Amino acid sequence: MSTADTPQRLTDRKRAAVLEAAIEEFLAAGYDATSMDRIAARASVSKRTVYNHFPSKEALFAAILHRLWDAALTGAAPAYRADAPLRAQLLELLHRKLRLMSDASFLALVRVALAAGIHSPERARDMVARIGEREEDVTIWIRAAAADARLGNADGAPFDPLFAAHQLHALVKGFAFWPQVTMGQPTLSAAEQDHVAQSAADMFLARYARPARPSDTK
Repeated sequence: MSTADTPQRLTDRKRAAVLEAAIEEFLAAGYDATSMDRIAARASVSKRTVYNHFPSKEALFAAILHRLWDAALTGAAPAYRADAPLRAQLLELLHRKLRLMSDASFLALVRVALAAGIHSPERARDMVARIGEREEDVTIWIRAAAADARLGNADGAPFDPLFAAHQLHALVKGFAFWPQVTMGQPTLSAAEQDHVAQSAADMFLARYARPARPSDTK
C-alpha cells in the first residue's frame, strides 16, 4: 500500500469531502433544509461515514466554522509583549480579526447560522458561543496588558477585560461584520480594514491606556 493510500489518509480525505459537501449544502439550502443524507450523497460517502466523523449536524456546522476561521488566520495569535508599544500590538490583533471577516465563505456561513438561530435561540446561543471561543486571543491580550498596569480605568474603578474586549469587537464588527452579514454589503478592502483597525485601536486606547512608558511611543 502506498503512502497516499494509507487508512489514515483515506479517512482524512473522506472527512474533507464531507466538510466540502456540507459547506455547499448549507449555502445552497440553508441550515434547516440540509440533512446528513444530502451531505452524504453530495460527498459520495455513506451516511454512516458522515456520522463517524461528526455526531450531529450541529457538530458538523461548528467544524466548518472553525475550519474557515483557521484558514483565514495564519500562525498563532500574537501574545502580549511588555516591551512593545500597545498600539502596534493591538493593530496586529485587529488586522488578524479583520482578515477573517473579509473571508466571503465565512460570512456566508455566518448568514446561514443566523438564519438557523431565528427558529432556535438555543442554537443561536451555541453558535455565538463557539465563535466567541475563537475571539479569546483579544481578551487574553487585554488581560495581560491590564495585569501589567498598561490598561485600566482612569478613575480607578475595577477594570473588566471581558467587557473591554466586547467593546473592541463591537467597534470592528460595526463596520466589517454586521453590515456584510445582515445587509449584504461588500467586504472591506485592505485600505478600509486598516482604517477601521486604526480608528478602533485609537478609540480603545484613548479610553483604557494608562500613562505611557517609553516603549509606548507610536
